Amino acid sequence: MKELVEGIAKALVDNPDKVFVEEIVDGKDILLKLKVDDSEMGKIIGKKGRIAKSIRTVLKSVSNKKKVNVTLEIVED
Repeated sequence: MKELVEGIAKALVDNPDKVFVEEIVDGKDILLKLKVDDSEMGKIIGKKGRIAKSIRTVLKSVSNKKKVNVTLEIVED
């Protein structure tokens, strides 16, 4: 899951070196914390949150297949 979010985020931003994803696993619950450079936060969130919602939709589809609960949190520094 972590690699999936990293790959999507790195494809969206201009500076992929500043993309960081932290994965916290608690049984069947997975929390993914996505951090990007402040100047590129808009590229991850998108207009009215559409890109963030799309990333969460992809994660939900994969998590349903693997029978786990995944939460994506986009973190600002």
